[in-house]
Amino acid sequence: MLLIAVTTLEKIQRLPVLFWLKAALVIAVFIAGVILLRKLAGMNKAVLAAILLVVGTALGFSWIYERNEPAWATPVVEKLAWFFPTKNTAQKHIEAYRQ
Repeated sequence: MLLIAVTTLEKIQRLPVLFWLKAALVIAVFIAGVILLRKLAGMNKAVLAAILLVVGTALGFSWIYERNEPAWATPVVEKLAWFFPTKNTAQKHIEAYRQ
């Protein structure tokens, strides 16, 4: 059993510092998320819904315009992109106007 503990301790000591920084960052973000969720739980639900609506709408329109959405959102963005302008269509209109 002591041999396993020594081997594990040696493996941990060989991990780069960047790994420990990333691990600490993940833990800090998790704790901050829990604290934020506790604060939001006491917030007026109508205000919270309005904030989430504005943030979600801005994020959605950014994804549609830039076409940099994550893979899971591509089916929805594909259905909306034909109606809303995208960066490529805007550039084409600008170039056509200049000529």
